Amino acid sequence: MTLAPLFDAGVIISSHALAALSAFVLGTIQMLAPKGTVPHRIIGYLWVALMLWVAAASFWIHQIRLIGDWSPIHLLSVLTLVTVPLAVFAARAGRIQTHKRAMRALYFFALILAGLFTLLPGRIMHDVVFGSASL
Repeated sequence: MTLAPLFDAGVIISSHALAALSAFVLGTIQMLAPKGTVPHRIIGYLWVALMLWVAAASFWIHQIRLIGDWSPIHLLSVLTLVTVPLAVFAARAGRIQTHKRAMRALYFFALILAGLFTLLPGRIMHDVVFGSASL
């Protein structure tokens, strides 16, 4: 494993990936830790900021181009930018089940599922985790 391909990719891609990895770690902690506590809220707001950056930064990443400069992952980014604030508002309004469902869906689809696709051959994270195919 080497981080060189990630850091060679530029600031947007490397910050996007590092934010996603950080959100994955914090999200895992959130899933396992007690809910409704002060630490849950603090970690949650940090997770929200990371997820918003991950989604927003994706609009400057165009390695996969299926429709002009865009790919289906950009639809997930739009959905994330809409769902994250709605999930926070749901919690603040006491709609905890809505908040819980939305946050779990974001964790699974926007982090785990999308993250697995970054491990496909030819992708930067594949080279980070498994090494470059050009070696």
